[in-house]
Amino acid sequence: MSYSHNTMGSVMSSLDQTFRLLTSIDAPFLGSRTARRTFDFGRTHVVRPKGKHQATIVWLHGLGDNGSSWSQLLESLPLPNIKWICPTAPTRPVALLGGFPYTAWFDVSELSENGPDDWEGLDASAVHIANLLSTEPCDVKVGIGGFSMGAAMALYSATAFALGRYGNGNPYSINLRAIVGLSGWLPGSRCLRNKIEVSHEAARRAASLPIMLGHGTCDDVVPYKHGEISAHSLNVAGFRNLTFKDYEGIGHYTIPKEMNEVCNWLTARLGLEG
Repeated sequence: MSYSHNTMGSVMSSLDQTFRLLTSIDAPFLGSRTARRTFDFGRTHVVRPKGKHQATIVWLHGLGDNGSSWSQLLESLPLPNIKWICPTAPTRPVALLGGFPYTAWFDVSELSENGPDDWEGLDASAVHIANLLSTEPCDVKVGIGGFSMGAAMALYSATAFALGRYGNGNPYSINLRAIVGLSGWLPGSRCLRNKIEVSHEAARRAASLPIMLGHGTCDDVVPYKHGEISAHSLNVAGFRNLTFKDYEGIGHYTIPKEMNEVCNWLTARLGLEG
């Protein structure tokens, strides 16, 4: 597989700059909200399959990025049977960045398992992603992937699939077949196991969903420990079909080796033709 240096550099440098700012600001705690927020999602970019359409993956960018930059990289992957949908998150105030507006799938005040979760923002983005997949042909397998905050959003969608509902209780109806999360974390990890254990159907769906996680051991933006903790939390909650790959010496970016392994994993899990 070959990568354009300019494409890879533009995707990762913008993310690194945003997240390095993210980790250097003392953020206010997410306050309680009584008014319902509205979210205006940005432009969606679509990469059409070059071969037979067998699968559709919604791929989610990280904080401060957009769908266009990732669509360029995904188009270069040797996966001719996949249609890629690359939406752009709403521009919203981000607590961790002092309340300044960035493209973000949900609000975040700290990268911590004990930090507050923006359930309203998570649900709004999960609904938007599900709507993008809802019109795909019934014989096409669908999945969600993402990088950094996009990976967190993909994992939240995975938990909604397993539970059969969003955080607000509304039903989740998309039959996900694969989840990929690179350099991210798992929102809502504290209570996930208890929610799934009380439902036989949720446990069955969790066990059936293939998930691939990848994380660089030298990630100084979303530290490697968050990848490890996320993998452990998913596993103990019943997501048994989980692959976790670490990349020695790699920071908060992807490398060709990781993307090659994503391609191989998707091909095997989705039964794609060569």
